[in-house]
Order: sequence, then C-alpha cells, then structure tokens
Amino acid sequence: MSRQLALPFPHRPGFSRGSFIPAGSNAAARGWLARTADWPDRRLALWGEAGRGKTHLLRVWAERHGAALLDAAALRSLPALPQAPVALDDADLCPEAPALLHLLNAAGEAGVLVLLAGRTPPARWPVKLADLRSRLRAVATVEIGPPEDGLLRALLASLLAERQLAVAPEVQDWLLARLPRSAAALREAAARLDRASLAAGRPVGRLLAASVLADLDPSGEAEPAGRTAGSSCEPGFL
Repeated sequence: MSRQLALPFPHRPGFSRGSFIPAGSNAAARGWLARTADWPDRRLALWGEAGRGKTHLLRVWAERHGAALLDAAALRSLPALPQAPVALDDADLCPEAPALLHLLNAAGEAGVLVLLAGRTPPARWPVKLADLRSRLRAVATVEIGPPEDGLLRALLASLLAERQLAVAPEVQDWLLARLPRSAAALREAAARLDRASLAAGRPVGRLLAASVLADLDPSGEAEPAGRTAGSSCEPGFL
C-alpha cells in the first residue's frame, strides 16, 4: 500500500489578536499592556520562559499602537530615531549594548512607548555597559506565568485546528496527559502529528500519536494535565 508523500510546506503560526488565548497566567501582562499611561518612563518589559506568549502579545500590542516591530538580533550600530512606539522582541539577546542604549535614550527623548520582551527581567540581563544597566533596572516588568491546564487544552486544540487536523477529544486528553506542560512541546507535537498523518494517509489516533511522540518526554514523567486551574481573565488589553 503506497503512502502519501509529505510535502514540506512551511507552517507559519498566526499572531493575531483573535488567536491569542487569554488566561490567568497572562492576565497581569494583559492588564499592563492596556495601561500604557502607568508605564514608568513609558517603558515596559514582558518576561517569561519560551513559549508563554511574549511574542504574540508584543505583536498584538505593536499592531494596536502602530509600533515599529523590531527583532533585537538585527539591532546593530545606531538605529534610526523612533517616530512611533517601539516593540523589541528577544531584547535580552541584543548583540550590541550601545545600540539598545541608543534606542532607549532616543525613545525617551521622543517620548514614545517602548515594549521589550525577553526570557528574564531586564535587571538580570548580562549587560556590561553601566549606562544601559541603569536604564534596564528602571524598566517596569511583568511576568507571563506557566500555562495552566485550561490554557494548555485550548492551545492544543488551536494548534491542531491551524493545521486542519481532526483529533478526537479523547485523543487530545491522552496527549495532554503525557506531553510536557509547555507550549513549545505542544507546538512540536502538532507539527509531528501533521507530518505523520499526511505520510500515513490516515487521521490521528492514539496509536499514530504514540508512534511519533514517544521521545518528547524521555523521562516518562510528564505531569498529567488533569487538574483544573483557575483561568479567570481581567478585562483590558484582550
């Protein structure tokens, strides 16, 4: 029996406002993003581990405020003076401290908002430039916390729907009980299931899922997502 050839079509995740999943773990961040007037020196930093939605929130905020969306990896030399709000992703990975210092100083002089995103608070970034360390210590910060059960469940359903994968609720429950509790693991699982389903020419069932996901949790100790955590949402940004 011949199998369908899996063509390498790239999957690009969406970062629209409608695709963001509000939850208790990101409620504080959403609240701060809705209150730009409260940002000290008009600066705010979102921080948290990879896969918690920092980039998504940053992009939604940038679109809403007409902000220049910058990638810190490309921030070199002296950037142009900002004429609009600035949203800087992966700010903790900026390769040139003077460029980041210049950007913050120029934004301050222009009176424009600056939103940073990184994996740790700016005060912990390994910066040697004294003036930049001083600026970063003064930035208000808000953490995006670990995803709760409801958020993981909704995220998995959304990731499967993005790839047009029809997966029965009981199979999704089975996956959530075995996968690591991180958005990154769920994204990798959805990508593998998509490829495997296309190659096998059949829908995703428990056997197919088990065959491609065994090594996502080598320890076999993934915490089951069976508890219901509070996910009440504060009104505001989203």
